[in-house]
Amino acid sequence: MSIYKIISALLDYPDQALLDHVDEIRAEVARDPAVDAAEKGTLDTFLDHLTGMSLTERQAGYVKTFDLAPEHSLHLTHHLFGDDNDRNRGPALIDLGELYKDYGMKVAANELPDYLPLILEFVATLDESEATAFLADAHKVLTVLADNLTKAGSPYAPLVAIVRSRATLTRLKSHATPSRLAA
Repeated sequence: MSIYKIISALLDYPDQALLDHVDEIRAEVARDPAVDAAEKGTLDTFLDHLTGMSLTERQAGYVKTFDLAPEHSLHLTHHLFGDDNDRNRGPALIDLGELYKDYGMKVAANELPDYLPLILEFVATLDESEATAFLADAHKVLTVLADNLTKAGSPYAPLVAIVRSRATLTRLKSHATPSRLAA
């Protein structure tokens, strides 16, 4: 399971199924060589936080964090255009939805394509260099979101920070091998 798929699940609305799979998630993170030690520590800390409270408390915290604070919205185009600027936001959402279709990904009719957990589900289907390049386009927005969550003291901030740290073209260059560069 990709780190992007794991973070997608952790950033989505928490349910009992997520809590039931915490041990599997921990094991997957521990054995994934693509997840560095700092990321493993961050994910372990978040999983400890997740399991340290009841499902109802976790869900209330999620709603307070993401649904009641627009500056924490997981809909990334909100941070670029706001909710009122449909003139620019609409085409961006359409383009992203079309990209998903081009890759054969089906999106639920009630979900906007800029929802970060959905974006991470999509990114999980890409190879590492494609994922990095795709996320690099969202680096500024991910920085804004991570900073807003950090200022609020949210336990979700480090998860977004992992995605932001992977969303840079310098990462792509540093992970390229000579054979990849020649191709």
